[in-house]
Amino acid sequence: MIERWTNCIVPVDGTLRDAMVALDRGALRVALIVDPVGCLVGVVTDGDVRRALLGGATAEDALSGYMTRAPASIGPHEGRSEALDLMRARSISAVPVLDADRRPVGLHLLHEFLDPVSRSNWAVVMAGGQGTRLRPLTDSIPKPMLRVAGRPILERIVLHLVGIGVPRIFLAIGYLGEVIEAHFGDGSAMGCRIEYLREPSPLGTAGALGLLPETPTRSILVLNGDLVTQADLGGLIDAHDRSGVAATIGVRRYHHSVPFGCVERDGDRVLALQEKPTIVRDVNAGIYALSPSLIGAIEADVPLSMPDLISVALARGEPIGAFEIEDDWIDVGQREQLDRARAGG
Repeated sequence: MIERWTNCIVPVDGTLRDAMVALDRGALRVALIVDPVGCLVGVVTDGDVRRALLGGATAEDALSGYMTRAPASIGPHEGRSEALDLMRARSISAVPVLDADRRPVGLHLLHEFLDPVSRSNWAVVMAGGQGTRLRPLTDSIPKPMLRVAGRPILERIVLHLVGIGVPRIFLAIGYLGEVIEAHFGDGSAMGCRIEYLREPSPLGTAGALGLLPETPTRSILVLNGDLVTQADLGGLIDAHDRSGVAATIGVRRYHHSVPFGCVERDGDRVLALQEKPTIVRDVNAGIYALSPSLIGAIEADVPLSMPDLISVALARGEPIGAFEIEDDWIDVGQREQLDRARAGG
Protein backbone atom coordinates (compact mmCIF):
# COMPACT_ATOMS: atom_id res chain seq x y z
CA MET A 1 0.00 0.00 0.00
CA ILE A 2 1.27 3.47 -0.91
CA GLU A 3 2.86 5.12 2.16
CA ARG A 4 3.03 8.76 0.98
CA TRP A 5 -0.73 9.13 0.62
CA THR A 6 -0.82 11.80 3.37
CA ASN A 7 0.81 14.20 0.88
CA CYS A 8 -2.35 14.00 -1.23
CA ILE A 9 -4.88 15.37 1.26
CA VAL A 10 -6.74 18.59 0.40
CA PRO A 11 -9.47 20.34 2.44
CA VAL A 12 -12.92 20.38 0.89
CA ASP A 13 -12.93 24.20 0.74
CA GLY A 14 -9.71 24.20 -1.30
CA THR A 15 -9.20 25.32 -4.87
CA LEU A 16 -8.11 23.60 -8.03
CA ARG A 17 -4.69 25.11 -7.36
CA ASP A 18 -4.61 23.33 -3.97
CA ALA A 19 -5.47 20.09 -5.72
CA MET A 20 -2.69 20.63 -8.27
CA VAL A 21 -0.19 21.26 -5.47
CA ALA A 22 -1.26 18.02 -3.75
CA LEU A 23 -1.08 16.09 -7.02
CA ASP A 24 2.43 17.39 -7.59
CA ARG A 25 3.50 16.84 -3.99
CA GLY A 26 2.23 13.29 -3.77
CA ALA A 27 3.01 12.29 -7.37
CA LEU A 28 0.22 9.71 -7.14
CA ARG A 29 -2.18 11.19 -9.71
CA VAL A 30 -4.97 11.51 -7.14
CA ALA A 31 -5.88 13.92 -4.32
CA LEU A 32 -8.03 12.97 -1.32
CA ILE A 33 -10.60 15.61 -0.37
CA VAL A 34 -11.53 15.70 3.33
CA ASP A 35 -14.00 17.66 5.42
CA PRO A 36 -13.04 19.70 8.54
CA VAL A 37 -13.00 16.57 10.75
CA GLY A 38 -10.84 14.60 8.32
CA CYS A 39 -13.50 12.40 6.73
CA LEU A 40 -13.17 11.63 3.03
CA VAL A 41 -15.78 13.40 0.90
CA GLY A 42 -14.30 12.90 -2.55
CA VAL A 43 -11.28 12.45 -4.79
CA VAL A 44 -9.80 14.53 -7.60
CA THR A 45 -7.51 13.02 -10.22
CA ASP A 46 -5.03 14.77 -12.47
CA GLY A 47 -7.47 14.04 -15.31
CA ASP A 48 -10.27 15.83 -13.44
CA VAL A 49 -8.10 18.94 -13.06
CA ARG A 50 -6.99 18.85 -16.69
CA ARG A 51 -10.59 18.58 -17.94
CA ALA A 52 -11.67 21.41 -15.62
CA LEU A 53 -8.99 23.78 -16.95
CA LEU A 54 -9.70 22.82 -20.56
CA GLY A 55 -13.34 23.57 -19.86
CA GLY A 56 -12.59 27.14 -18.81
CA ALA A 57 -12.07 26.81 -15.06
CA THR A 58 -9.31 28.79 -13.34
CA ALA A 59 -6.84 27.59 -10.76
CA GLU A 60 -8.64 29.63 -8.09
CA ASP A 61 -12.03 27.96 -8.65
CA ALA A 62 -13.39 25.81 -5.82
CA LEU A 63 -12.48 22.18 -6.42
CA SER A 64 -15.71 20.88 -4.85
CA GLY A 65 -17.46 21.12 -8.22
CA TYR A 66 -14.89 18.91 -9.92
CA MET A 67 -14.35 16.07 -7.49
CA THR A 68 -15.86 12.59 -7.48
CA ARG A 69 -18.03 12.35 -4.39
CA ALA A 70 -18.39 9.17 -2.30
CA PRO A 71 -15.64 7.32 -4.18
CA ALA A 72 -15.18 3.56 -3.99
CA SER A 73 -13.15 2.56 -0.94
CA ILE A 74 -12.17 -0.41 1.20
CA GLY A 75 -11.70 -0.94 4.93
CA PRO A 76 -8.38 -1.28 6.78
CA HIS A 77 -8.78 -5.04 7.18
CA GLU A 78 -9.18 -5.64 3.46
CA GLY A 79 -6.05 -6.35 1.47
CA ARG A 80 -4.52 -5.93 -1.97
CA SER A 81 -6.73 -8.61 -3.52
CA GLU A 82 -9.91 -6.78 -2.54
CA ALA A 83 -8.48 -3.47 -3.72
CA LEU A 84 -7.48 -4.93 -7.09
CA ASP A 85 -10.89 -6.60 -7.54
CA LEU A 86 -12.63 -3.28 -6.82
CA MET A 87 -10.41 -1.37 -9.25
CA ARG A 88 -11.08 -3.91 -11.97
CA ALA A 89 -14.83 -3.93 -11.34
CA ARG A 90 -15.16 -0.13 -11.27
CA SER A 91 -12.47 0.63 -13.91
CA ILE A 92 -10.65 2.97 -11.52
CA SER A 93 -6.97 3.34 -10.70
CA ALA A 94 -7.10 4.40 -7.03
CA VAL A 95 -8.90 3.05 -3.95
CA PRO A 96 -8.68 4.91 -0.60
CA VAL A 97 -8.56 2.86 2.60
CA LEU A 98 -11.00 4.29 5.18
CA ASP A 99 -11.51 3.55 8.86
CA ALA A 100 -14.94 3.15 10.47
CA ASP A 101 -15.39 6.93 10.57
CA ARG A 102 -14.46 7.28 6.87
CA ARG A 103 -11.12 8.88 7.64
CA PRO A 104 -8.35 7.96 5.19
CA VAL A 105 -5.73 5.58 6.59
CA GLY A 106 -4.14 4.45 3.33
CA LEU A 107 -4.32 4.36 -0.44
CA HIS A 108 -4.05 1.62 -3.06
CA LEU A 109 -3.07 2.52 -6.63
CA LEU A 110 -3.32 0.29 -9.67
CA HIS A 111 0.30 0.82 -10.62
CA GLU A 112 1.47 -0.56 -7.27
CA PHE A 113 0.23 -3.96 -8.46
CA LEU A 114 2.16 -3.62 -11.69
CA ASP A 115 5.34 -1.76 -10.66
CA PRO A 116 8.07 -3.37 -8.53
CA VAL A 117 7.52 -2.96 -4.78
CA SER A 118 10.41 -2.50 -2.37
CA ARG A 119 10.22 -3.64 1.25
CA SER A 120 12.74 -3.77 4.07
CA ASN A 121 11.16 -6.89 5.59
CA TRP A 122 13.03 -10.19 5.51
CA ALA A 123 11.56 -13.62 4.89
CA VAL A 124 12.56 -17.01 6.27
CA VAL A 125 11.50 -20.19 4.48
CA MET A 126 11.67 -23.44 6.43
CA ALA A 127 13.12 -25.94 3.96
CA GLY A 128 14.96 -28.43 6.16
CA GLY A 129 12.40 -31.22 6.53
CA GLN A 130 13.02 -34.77 5.34
CA GLY A 131 9.66 -35.28 3.59
CA THR A 132 9.34 -38.83 4.88
CA ARG A 133 5.69 -39.12 3.83
CA LEU A 134 6.68 -38.49 0.22
CA ARG A 135 9.35 -41.16 -0.05
CA PRO A 136 10.72 -42.51 -2.33
CA LEU A 137 10.34 -39.16 -4.15
CA THR A 138 12.39 -37.46 -1.45
CA ASP A 139 15.16 -40.05 -1.19
CA SER A 140 17.51 -37.92 -3.29
CA ILE A 141 15.77 -34.55 -3.44
CA PRO A 142 14.43 -32.39 -0.58
CA LYS A 143 10.68 -31.96 -0.50
CA PRO A 144 10.74 -28.20 -1.25
CA MET A 145 12.62 -28.95 -4.48
CA LEU A 146 9.91 -31.24 -5.88
CA ARG A 147 8.60 -29.77 -9.09
CA VAL A 148 5.09 -28.45 -9.70
CA ALA A 149 4.33 -27.39 -13.30
CA GLY A 150 8.01 -27.60 -14.17
CA ARG A 151 9.35 -25.46 -11.30
CA PRO A 152 10.54 -26.43 -7.78
CA ILE A 153 8.08 -25.53 -5.04
CA LEU A 154 10.74 -23.54 -3.20
CA GLU A 155 11.59 -21.56 -6.32
CA ARG A 156 7.93 -20.58 -6.62
CA ILE A 157 7.98 -19.33 -3.04
CA VAL A 158 11.19 -17.32 -3.59
CA LEU A 159 9.86 -15.72 -6.77
CA HIS A 160 6.60 -14.84 -4.99
CA LEU A 161 8.57 -13.16 -2.19
CA VAL A 162 10.67 -11.23 -4.71
CA GLY A 163 7.45 -10.21 -6.45
CA ILE A 164 6.15 -8.51 -3.30
CA GLY A 165 9.45 -6.69 -2.83
CA VAL A 166 11.26 -8.77 -0.20
CA PRO A 167 14.99 -8.21 -0.85
CA ARG A 168 16.56 -10.57 1.70
CA ILE A 169 15.49 -14.20 2.04
CA PHE A 170 16.83 -16.82 4.43
CA LEU A 171 16.42 -20.50 3.61
CA ALA A 172 16.56 -22.79 6.64
CA ILE A 173 18.09 -26.02 5.34
CA GLY A 174 19.02 -29.43 6.74
CA TYR A 175 18.20 -32.62 4.86
CA LEU A 176 19.91 -32.53 1.42
CA GLY A 177 20.51 -28.81 1.92
CA GLU A 178 23.35 -28.87 -0.59
CA VAL A 179 20.79 -29.48 -3.35
CA ILE A 180 18.99 -26.27 -2.38
CA GLU A 181 22.22 -24.28 -2.14
CA ALA A 182 23.39 -25.48 -5.53
CA HIS A 183 20.09 -24.42 -7.12
CA PHE A 184 19.74 -20.94 -5.59
CA GLY A 185 23.28 -19.83 -4.87
CA ASP A 186 23.33 -16.29 -3.51
CA GLY A 187 19.93 -15.49 -5.02
CA SER A 188 21.19 -12.99 -7.58
CA ALA A 189 19.65 -14.99 -10.42
CA MET A 190 16.28 -14.62 -8.66
CA GLY A 191 16.62 -10.88 -8.07
CA CYS A 192 17.22 -11.10 -4.33
CA ARG A 193 19.81 -11.89 -1.67
CA ILE A 194 19.59 -15.45 -0.34
CA GLU A 195 21.35 -16.61 2.81
CA TYR A 196 21.24 -20.00 4.49
CA LEU A 197 20.39 -21.03 8.03
CA ARG A 198 22.08 -24.43 8.29
CA GLU A 199 20.47 -26.59 10.97
CA PRO A 200 23.03 -28.90 12.62
CA SER A 201 20.07 -31.08 13.60
CA PRO A 202 16.31 -30.59 13.09
CA LEU A 203 15.24 -27.46 14.98
CA GLY A 204 11.51 -27.46 14.26
CA THR A 205 9.37 -24.94 12.43
CA ALA A 206 10.59 -21.98 14.53
CA GLY A 207 13.94 -23.04 15.99
CA ALA A 208 15.90 -22.06 12.87
CA LEU A 209 14.99 -18.41 13.55
CA GLY A 210 17.55 -18.55 16.36
CA LEU A 211 20.24 -18.94 13.65
CA LEU A 212 19.56 -15.55 12.09
CA PRO A 213 22.80 -13.53 12.02
CA GLU A 214 21.09 -10.63 13.76
CA THR A 215 17.69 -9.72 15.14
CA PRO A 216 15.65 -8.00 12.41
CA THR A 217 14.49 -4.44 12.94
CA ARG A 218 11.27 -4.98 10.98
CA SER A 219 8.62 -7.69 11.04
CA ILE A 220 9.55 -10.77 9.04
CA LEU A 221 7.62 -13.34 7.05
CA VAL A 222 8.07 -17.02 7.92
CA LEU A 223 6.79 -19.72 5.57
CA ASN A 224 6.89 -23.48 5.37
CA GLY A 225 8.87 -24.54 2.32
CA ASP A 226 6.30 -26.98 0.96
CA LEU A 227 3.49 -24.55 0.14
CA VAL A 228 2.07 -24.03 -3.32
CA THR A 229 0.22 -20.74 -2.98
CA GLN A 230 -0.25 -17.23 -4.30
CA ALA A 231 -1.26 -15.97 -0.87
CA ASP A 232 -1.29 -12.20 -0.38
CA LEU A 233 1.94 -12.09 1.60
CA GLY A 234 2.23 -8.33 1.19
CA GLY A 235 -1.24 -7.92 2.64
CA LEU A 236 -0.31 -10.21 5.52
CA ILE A 237 2.79 -8.24 6.53
CA ASP A 238 0.96 -4.92 6.09
CA ALA A 239 -1.94 -6.10 8.26
CA HIS A 240 0.51 -7.35 10.87
CA ASP A 241 2.37 -4.05 11.02
CA ARG A 242 -0.88 -2.10 11.33
CA SER A 243 -2.19 -4.28 14.15
CA GLY A 244 0.82 -4.10 16.45
CA VAL A 245 0.49 -7.76 17.53
CA ALA A 246 3.41 -10.05 18.33
CA ALA A 247 2.58 -12.48 15.54
CA THR A 248 0.01 -12.87 12.78
CA ILE A 249 -0.91 -16.36 11.61
CA GLY A 250 -2.09 -16.99 8.06
CA VAL A 251 -5.25 -19.06 8.38
CA ARG A 252 -7.22 -21.00 5.81
CA ARG A 253 -10.89 -21.91 6.00
CA TYR A 254 -11.19 -25.72 5.95
CA HIS A 255 -14.42 -27.59 5.26
CA HIS A 256 -14.77 -31.21 6.35
CA SER A 257 -17.89 -33.16 5.41
CA VAL A 258 -18.69 -35.92 7.90
CA PRO A 259 -20.03 -38.89 5.90
CA PHE A 260 -22.34 -40.03 8.73
CA GLY A 261 -25.25 -38.68 10.67
CA CYS A 262 -23.98 -37.08 13.90
CA VAL A 263 -25.69 -37.44 17.23
CA GLU A 264 -25.52 -34.83 19.96
CA ARG A 265 -26.35 -36.35 23.35
CA ASP A 266 -26.26 -35.87 27.08
CA GLY A 267 -25.43 -39.26 28.51
CA ASP A 268 -27.98 -41.69 27.07
CA ARG A 269 -30.36 -38.92 26.04
CA VAL A 270 -30.30 -37.68 22.43
CA LEU A 271 -30.46 -33.91 22.10
CA ALA A 272 -30.14 -33.55 18.32
CA LEU A 273 -29.43 -35.51 15.16
CA GLN A 274 -27.68 -33.90 12.21
CA GLU A 275 -27.29 -35.77 8.93
CA LYS A 276 -23.81 -35.60 7.34
CA PRO A 277 -22.85 -32.15 8.63
CA THR A 278 -20.02 -30.01 7.27
CA ILE A 279 -17.57 -28.84 9.91
CA VAL A 280 -15.81 -25.54 9.16
CA ARG A 281 -12.58 -24.64 10.94
CA ASP A 282 -9.77 -22.15 10.49
CA VAL A 283 -6.50 -24.05 10.04
CA ASN A 284 -2.91 -22.90 10.26
CA ALA A 285 -1.65 -22.22 6.71
CA GLY A 286 2.04 -22.38 7.66
CA ILE A 287 2.54 -18.67 6.93
CA TYR A 288 3.39 -16.14 9.64
CA ALA A 289 4.42 -12.55 10.23
CA LEU A 290 6.52 -12.14 13.38
CA SER A 291 7.60 -9.01 15.22
CA PRO A 292 11.30 -8.56 16.07
CA SER A 293 10.64 -8.83 19.82
CA LEU A 294 9.32 -12.36 19.39
CA ILE A 295 12.26 -13.44 17.23
CA GLY A 296 14.84 -11.98 19.58
CA ALA A 297 13.65 -14.32 22.36
CA ILE A 298 14.42 -17.50 20.35
CA GLU A 299 17.58 -19.30 21.50
CA ALA A 300 20.11 -20.57 18.97
CA ASP A 301 20.35 -24.34 18.39
CA VAL A 302 17.31 -25.06 20.58
CA PRO A 303 14.49 -27.00 18.86
CA LEU A 304 11.23 -25.06 18.82
CA SER A 305 8.01 -25.47 16.89
CA MET A 306 5.95 -22.53 15.70
CA PRO A 307 2.88 -23.68 17.70
CA ASP A 308 5.05 -23.74 20.84
CA LEU A 309 6.39 -20.24 20.09
CA ILE A 310 2.86 -18.92 19.63
CA SER A 311 1.70 -20.70 22.80
CA VAL A 312 4.48 -19.07 24.82
CA ALA A 313 3.52 -15.65 23.47
CA LEU A 314 -0.14 -16.24 24.31
CA ALA A 315 0.78 -17.40 27.83
CA ARG A 316 2.67 -14.12 28.30
CA GLY A 317 -0.45 -12.21 27.29
CA GLU A 318 0.96 -11.03 23.95
CA PRO A 319 -1.70 -10.47 21.28
CA ILE A 320 -1.69 -12.80 18.27
CA GLY A 321 -3.53 -11.91 15.06
CA ALA A 322 -5.01 -13.91 12.19
CA PHE A 323 -5.03 -13.16 8.46
CA GLU A 324 -7.29 -15.20 6.21
CA ILE A 325 -5.62 -16.73 3.16
CA GLU A 326 -8.21 -16.59 0.39
CA ASP A 327 -5.95 -17.42 -2.55
CA ASP A 328 -5.08 -20.91 -3.80
CA TRP A 329 -3.18 -22.84 -1.13
CA ILE A 330 -1.89 -26.40 -1.03
CA ASP A 331 0.32 -27.85 1.70
CA VAL A 332 2.34 -30.52 -0.10
CA GLY A 333 2.76 -32.93 2.80
CA GLN A 334 1.60 -36.15 1.18
CA ARG A 335 1.49 -37.66 -2.29
CA GLU A 336 -2.19 -36.81 -2.63
CA GLN A 337 -1.51 -33.08 -2.13
CA LEU A 338 1.48 -33.19 -4.48
CA ASP A 339 -0.61 -34.81 -7.20
CA ARG A 340 -3.31 -32.19 -6.64
CA ALA A 341 -0.79 -29.35 -6.95
CA ARG A 342 0.66 -30.86 -10.11
CA ALA A 343 -2.83 -31.17 -11.55
CA GLY A 344 -3.42 -27.46 -10.99
CA GLY A 345 -5.36 -27.58 -7.73
